[in-house]
Amino acid sequence: MRILIVEDEPKSGAYLQKGLAEAGYVVDWVGDGIAGQHQAEVEDYDLLVLDVMLPGQDGWTLLGNLRRIKSLPVLFLTARDDVNDRVKGLELGADDYLVKPFDFVELLARVKSILRRGQPREVTTLRVDDLELDLVRRKAVRKSDTILLTAKEFALLWLLMRRTGEILPRATIASQVWDMNFNSDTNVVDSAIRRLRSKVDDHYHPKLIHTVRGMGYVLEARSFQ
Repeated sequence: MRILIVEDEPKSGAYLQKGLAEAGYVVDWVGDGIAGQHQAEVEDYDLLVLDVMLPGQDGWTLLGNLRRIKSLPVLFLTARDDVNDRVKGLELGADDYLVKPFDFVELLARVKSILRRGQPREVTTLRVDDLELDLVRRKAVRKSDTILLTAKEFALLWLLMRRTGEILPRATIASQVWDMNFNSDTNVVDSAIRRLRSKVDDHYHPKLIHTVRGMGYVLEARSFQ
């Protein structure tokens, strides 16, 4: 599971990242509210651990903006221990509120509790129009045709289908599928999309994988085709 920490105090941020990573989570850490909101919007996380007092914009604003776009479990972790602050955080949609200083064992217990609550029933099949992706057998089927995919093609199609209708920038695709920072000089994403299209789109209708110029790629069935 992936956790995003938004914490401006370097010592605290490094401590949290190290502790949660040792507990088995994939952890990213950013140090200001603007970067934190961007990261939470463009990447897929299972939990956001959020400070209140942040440079750029505070945690209240970040959570309010984020809630208009997506649902993501949030644990406020802050030195502000006034009851009104706790109420405000929960009213904005936070799942829990832990006051600094804290015991890491308690933090970890709260993280596990939130993640258990937020886990949906396991999905084993994704479907968009007549394209089906079997996550157990790791194969794609379209119009009763089995489509053989490499491991990376499967991961790419899984990402596109999980986020159907959402325009995914090349940087997001590179990070999610290849676990790499996007380099504008590489065409790895474009090449992979071309190969995937040749398998799932070229011989079928409607076309499902679309290029959005200057932005990225989106998988969706368009009624006007």
